Amino acid sequence: MSEVTRLQKIESQLAQSPDDPFLNYCQALELGKAGQVDAARAAFQRVQLLDAKDVAAFFQEGQLLARVGQTDTAREVLQSGMARARKTGNSHALGEMNAFLETLE
Repeated sequence: MSEVTRLQKIESQLAQSPDDPFLNYCQALELGKAGQVDAARAAFQRVQLLDAKDVAAFFQEGQLLARVGQTDTAREVLQSGMARARKTGNSHALGEMNAFLETLE
């Protein structure tokens, strides 16, 4: 019998709670680790829609894009995340994203 992967466990939970931002975020991280960039991006974007205060999904999506060489798109995502961080008053996340963005320029 094969072992159930972390991604399979998360997806099983998502089947029960498809609108759970945390589960969608976990799925996105796991998909990114597995190299499934498009699917990971879709999951990060779903988190961004489900949780108006979320900024971590922008940061993680930007980092993923930078890792796979999609620097211009990473910049766009990070700038959107920074705008959301400003809007929600999350100065810590704003600073982290800004510092990462500066490494891409």
